[in-house]
Amino acid sequence: MNEELIPTNLVIGDRTYRVRILPKDEEVVRKTVKTINDKIVEFKTAFAGKDMQDYIAMVLVWFATEQNAAISNQLNMDNVSSRLQTLEKLIDGALDQP
Repeated sequence: MNEELIPTNLVIGDRTYRVRILPKDEEVVRKTVKTINDKIVEFKTAFAGKDMQDYIAMVLVWFATEQNAAISNQLNMDNVSSRLQTLEKLIDGALDQP
């Protein structure tokens, strides 16, 4: 299925960006932009006197760090799950022996 891209205006910081996105992605994109703008406000409160470019850079570092942490957590969960499955097989094998 080839969906048509829809034009969307996104306001990040003090600029408007016109982008084209898939309709199914619109809600996620808007939530992401809201998170970005909320973080900009948070950093503006914590670090007064910087310019918008500084705040956007801070948000970019925060966002990338959050993404990397989520990936790392998922890898850790996958590793734990794999180890638990191995232990389960060992226990099952031990219980099956007379």
